[in-house]
Amino acid sequence: MQRPSDASAAPGFAPDGPADEPLVTIEALSVDFATPRGTIHALRDINLKVPRGRVLGLVGESGCGKSTLAYALIGLLADNARIAGGAIRMGRHDLARLGPAAWRDLRGRRIAMIFQDPMTALNPVAAIGRQMLDIQYREPGSRADKRARAIDFLGRVQIPDPEAKLDVYPHQLSGGMRQRVCIAMALLTRPDLLIADEPTTALDATLEMQIVALLRDLQRDFGCSVLFVSHHLGTVAELCDDVAVMYAGEVVETGSARQIFHTPRHPYTQALFDCDPARIAEATRQLPTIPGTLPDLRQPPAGCAFRLRCLHAWQRCAEDHPPLYAAPGGQLARCHLLDTPEDAA
Repeated sequence: MQRPSDASAAPGFAPDGPADEPLVTIEALSVDFATPRGTIHALRDINLKVPRGRVLGLVGESGCGKSTLAYALIGLLADNARIAGGAIRMGRHDLARLGPAAWRDLRGRRIAMIFQDPMTALNPVAAIGRQMLDIQYREPGSRADKRARAIDFLGRVQIPDPEAKLDVYPHQLSGGMRQRVCIAMALLTRPDLLIADEPTTALDATLEMQIVALLRDLQRDFGCSVLFVSHHLGTVAELCDDVAVMYAGEVVETGSARQIFHTPRHPYTQALFDCDPARIAEATRQLPTIPGTLPDLRQPPAGCAFRLRCLHAWQRCAEDHPPLYAAPGGQLARCHLLDTPEDAA
């Protein structure tokens, strides 16, 4: 991915600012992917705030841009991706314009990530202890101090006999234990922002709830902000304070978890909840679905991106791209149905 030079990078990066300001503010962010079949506009004009000390859930169908946004926040977009516009502000710095050296200084210290698949996130030929010591290369202290810190964090994620686990290899641990190791490694440097990209996808339902409970407890202990990417509404309801709903590369609704789950304002959010198997009252052989498919993001549709799948679409939806309107409940939703004098943002 093309990046500007490192001229703006500052050693000892620190996301400053008052405690009541968001930790990260995303302003009109757009990300494109160059492919042989044309440019894919994967993210389009994203405006979003990650509050300090809270858990923000990012939900939506596969292909809506959740992981692309997460990787943009940590500077790990693919080589064929480019930030086409906008800013990612963290304190005085714009992360969208950091160069490779500045990202290396920032990544792992101020921003850390738990990846989706614990089976591939760890180095298979290095012992757990070596990997946990290696990521502390910028931390002060002796090797013994760093080993003690690694043992402490393995214990925090409820791994039994943590000292002995430093000498084992990833393949000797279960998927749930590997994901706990990944969480411990992500938190080891006490980052300000922890990004969790569908961290429970490869786990069974029991382990999934254990990992969610663990993340919730650790977030309270460390006080970091968490961006939790998921398509599982139950885990989002259990873990998150705030929710942002994405569709076709756009944020279509934001609000507190209580607002989003109790009074969804965007038709897409309502359709997602209608498809949740947990809401099916009677046994059925046919699960509910949202008719249609995601639009081709090589040529994003005019007007509302969801209109061809929406039961409430009308003429204006085909002509005017809806902004984020303020809904009565306090959340924001990208739907013309909310365009009333008292609701317009």
